[in-house]
Amino acid sequence: MRAQQISPSTPPPPPPAETPPTPPEPAFDPFHAEKSIEIGAFYLKKGNYDAAIDRFTDATHFQPTLARPWRLIGEAYEKKHDNVSAIESYKKYLEILPRAADAATVKKRIAALQAKEAQQASKHPAH
Repeated sequence: MRAQQISPSTPPPPPPAETPPTPPEPAFDPFHAEKSIEIGAFYLKKGNYDAAIDRFTDATHFQPTLARPWRLIGEAYEKKHDNVSAIESYKKYLEILPRAADAATVKKRIAALQAKEAQQASKHPAH
């Protein structure tokens, strides 16, 4: 069998199309979401707020429609005195679960944190 000769005027074949690797979508995994919440709650009780926030955030990736980790993230941020992040987390909690049994309490916390932020802003005006 003879090798087929290619004419120099024949253009080379196009390179195979490469698709960039896409990051994996978070897998819906209620079991791991609950485990992450349990571990996060342990860290929260121990006072390791950053680790707790990481685990609660993991839970939101495993089960994006779960509201509880957002409330817990808010609590952890509140304990870290990061009022802005706490407010955002509490608002996300209420966005996912507007009729939560503790919605009135969470709204009061948001209002109290916003008042603290306004008070701190008036003491330390931006330059």
